[in-house]
Amino acid sequence: MEHNVSLISTLAAGFGLALILGFIAERLKLPALVGYLLAGIAIGPATPGFVADVGIAAQLSEIGVMLLMFGVGLHFSLKDLMAVKRIALPGAVVQMAAATALGMGLAMWWGWPAGQALVFGLTLSCASTVVLLKALESRGTLESMNGRIAVGWLVVEDLATVLILVLLPPLASVLGGNAAPGAGTGAADAPLWRTIAETLAQMAAFVVLMLVVGRRVLPWMLWQVARTGSRELFTLMVIAVAIGIAYGASELFHVSFALGAFFAGTVMRESEYSHRAAQESLPLRDSFSVLFFVSVGMLFDPMTLIDQPLHLLGVVAIVMLGKAIAAAALVIVFRYPLNTAMTVSASLAQIGEFSFILAGLGVQLGLLPKAGMNLVLAAALISIALNPVMFAMIAPLQRWVLARSSFARKLEERDDPYAELPQSTDRQFLEGQVVLVGYGRVGRRIADALTERGIPFVVADEGRETVEALRKRGMAAVSGDASEPMVLIQAHIANAAMLVVAVPDSMKARQMADTARQLNPGIEIVLRTHGEEESELLRREKLGTVFYGEEELAKGMSRHVLQRFNADLPEGLSPVAAPAH
Repeated sequence: MEHNVSLISTLAAGFGLALILGFIAERLKLPALVGYLLAGIAIGPATPGFVADVGIAAQLSEIGVMLLMFGVGLHFSLKDLMAVKRIALPGAVVQMAAATALGMGLAMWWGWPAGQALVFGLTLSCASTVVLLKALESRGTLESMNGRIAVGWLVVEDLATVLILVLLPPLASVLGGNAAPGAGTGAADAPLWRTIAETLAQMAAFVVLMLVVGRRVLPWMLWQVARTGSRELFTLMVIAVAIGIAYGASELFHVSFALGAFFAGTVMRESEYSHRAAQESLPLRDSFSVLFFVSVGMLFDPMTLIDQPLHLLGVVAIVMLGKAIAAAALVIVFRYPLNTAMTVSASLAQIGEFSFILAGLGVQLGLLPKAGMNLVLAAALISIALNPVMFAMIAPLQRWVLARSSFARKLEERDDPYAELPQSTDRQFLEGQVVLVGYGRVGRRIADALTERGIPFVVADEGRETVEALRKRGMAAVSGDASEPMVLIQAHIANAAMLVVAVPDSMKARQMADTARQLNPGIEIVLRTHGEEESELLRREKLGTVFYGEEELAKGMSRHVLQRFNADLPEGLSPVAAPAH
């Protein structure tokens, strides 16, 4: 009996070759994803030898995108997105417009019609969220303020691209293309305003459903499954939610798989088991994200490098330089530090999954020539391969610029209205106070416990919008990266009774602890980590009392701080022995 084993052969060839070439790339001091991309080229239809199933590889890569975006949602709540909305929303819109204009201008210079040039420019405007997340995760900066701004920026781009994908078919005839396949007398013939209204209504309905129903149902379901004690069922629940909601969002509300999975993760983040859910899904996320890069390589035609080298050079310049410069300029205009500008610009200096989808739709509608599709794929492959290099250049480039440019130093040193406490700050926040670093989910719990017991504290957070909101509520707060000594000095760490680090960055936690010890040798320090290994390492270094976890972490840290100030413990925070130092 003959069997169709295209799925098995695609997985075997994709994973096997990706492992070999990824290992070689790492030994050559190159990013492993370069090996994954080369593996895709080797098993793609444009090269001789074995050819894997492109359709199956594309579907498998979609699963990787879903799981990766689901994991982002578990760590990136809607509050985090709203905290960076002032820069992410206008920044994404303006940057997409700038990239589209550059791409459109280049294509029209080649002699392409305006409609084709517009679609080509749009394909260059949207960066890959998958590539960004891999870069941020590998550097441990996903939950930093720079990471939140970059992710929020790309989430806005994804939302805008989804809207473009829906509006492009009814606009095809206006732009000089063909009617959507099978459109006939359907939605493609409807007035444009109605199409836009329906699209926005569908997206709004999905978001409302997730926030109103999903926010209550999904954490409850996760809790019920966790009560069984079965690890297999828990993992199955996480994967089923990620993929099921992503598929349902696409079928019922015409929202992309990636955005559907992202919102599923943000809703499940309300559960006390969200950290465990992220850990359980990590192996599958990593495995399928490899297939994403392999599938990108399979679509690439190496002959593009030979047939159109100058065209490709222009496209890569727009993607890696034009977009990066535009993004950096926008971030600086919004008065953010140079490091933030460089991080965001490196994040956007590539194109990925939405570019492929948009280019494919453009070809289908007659709004993009096949040559344009090849250029987009080639630019994506080159920019994805070089993106880790862009991130690696941030630190040395920043040092070089600051050493040689007085204007850059002026930008870096300019006054931040929230970088220091107001002159009118009450003395209780300047002596014997708690310095609380980070006002995320855990930090808010600790701050609430301190407020209820009347214990004075100063918040140090990287989010300028967060600090602004806290000051409007009458709370003492300073903005900035607390791993920099000046931020802790502005929080009056020298006279504080305790430093509580509620952000799970062990490297920065060490820097904060060292600064606090130098300025205040007798200060008590409480630290947060994400993993047991990091926790044990910090304890051996005797930096302070260390906690790890998620929900219990917030309770444990709050309980510990309140005990040190001899405050009555609120219900649910019964006293227990403090963790070992």
